[in-house]
Order: sequence, then structure tokens, then C-alpha cells
Amino acid sequence: MTNYNLNSDMAEGYGPWTMGDDDGLLAIVQSANIACGYHGGDHNIMARVMASAHERGVSIGAHPGFYDLHGFGRRQMNLSSSEIEHIIAYQLGAALAMAALVGAEVSHVKPHGALNNMACNDADMAMAIARAVKAVDASQIFLAPTLSELVKAGEKQGLMVAEEVFADRAYMPDGQLAPRSRPDAMIHDAETALENCKRMIGDQEIKALDGTILKITAHSICVHGDEPSAIAMAQTIKNGLDDAGFTSMTLPQMMASQ
Repeated sequence: MTNYNLNSDMAEGYGPWTMGDDDGLLAIVQSANIACGYHGGDHNIMARVMASAHERGVSIGAHPGFYDLHGFGRRQMNLSSSEIEHIIAYQLGAALAMAALVGAEVSHVKPHGALNNMACNDADMAMAIARAVKAVDASQIFLAPTLSELVKAGEKQGLMVAEEVFADRAYMPDGQLAPRSRPDAMIHDAETALENCKRMIGDQEIKALDGTILKITAHSICVHGDEPSAIAMAQTIKNGLDDAGFTSMTLPQMMASQ
């Protein structure tokens, strides 16, 4: 029987502004990536969503990004390695503190948006992120896109690395996500996403846009919480994987089962 973990990015609103249905997703996924205030989220939203995740038995991760609220962390920024270490340490520290306040724990770190995408192809940036995570809390699971420089950096730093695939994103032949500027970058049909997830988790392979088959390691599936179709997408994937005999687990449980 094959295990899987379903994760989603959450707590990405700001003040009175709401982004995504966090409560709806927490009823479906097993792991929540909590925005730390730089690309989205604030202290109140972090506390509320962490407390709710903890109550539901959903494992919690820090989701640090570029300091870019207006651009939702999806605009590229040119930062030095030390600046990257600082923004990761700052946000992970905030997540650890907020989790402690509500009686929860942070068990993984997943970079967000442009920071994540850039580091997938930039070994120096990936190493800076991994160094910061290790320095703050070396026990954190490092959730990184499969076939990326982030996976290599996490392993070099001695972190436990969980490799991530995306339910609602298309892939290029080199294993990287299709740029959002492409009209075919996002997968909006839930059944198509489910079939992709079965392939990625069950067969451990990705089918790229041009038909190329890439062998991968996949521990966790991400459904983007900011998409209008997020709830329907996540529920379809969970129901479909469960019906196919897959077993859902939190990320710590998933890594312990390897």
C-alpha cells in the first residue's frame, strides 16, 4: 500500500483581506504551509490557522517567501546569500514562536513563490535557504520540489528532505514547473490532476507537457490554496487516492514511514 501526503499553502490573507478557504482545506489536507508575514499572512492569521491545524491533527510548516506583500511573493528579487539566510531565519523564527504560543509545533519548512522557483535552479540560493533552516532548527523537514537544487541543498546540509510534486501545475521536460505566464501552466480540471497524482505517487514519475516521462521521488502533493478551485481539487484528489488504496499521512508520518 502506497502512502501519500497532501499539503496546501495557507494563512495567506492580510488583516481583513482573505485569501483562500483555510478552514475548508484543513478538513482535507494533512499538512499546512503557513505564510509567515512576508508574502502574505500576519500574526493574527498565523495564530488562528496554526491553532486550527493543530486541533485537526494537520502537521504545520513554515512558508517563508520574499518580502513582497503587493506581489504576493511571486516577483523575483535579487538578494545576496546573507539576505536570503536572514529572511528565512526571521520567518522561521516567527513561525516557531507563534506555534509555541498556540500549543502547536512546526515540523517542516517550504519556501514560497518566486523564492522557491528561483532556488530550484540556483544552487547558491538553494544552499542559503537550507543553511538558514539548519541553523535555526536542524530537525525541520525540508519540503522541496522534486528534481530541484533545493533537494540537493537540503541533502548536503543534512536536513531530512521531503520531495514535493504539484497537483495543479504542469511540468517542463527538465522537471521544472511550467512558467505561470504560459496558458497551460495551471491544471484546472480536478480529474486530470488526480490522474497526474496517481502517476506521481504510485509510479513515481512525471509526464511533462511534451510527453517526456521523468522518474522522480515524490513524498508530498501540493494543492495551491489561493486558487478558486482549491477545495474541489483537493477533495477530488484525496477521495480518488483513498479509493485507489493510497493512505494519507501527515508529513512527519510520511517521512517516518520511508
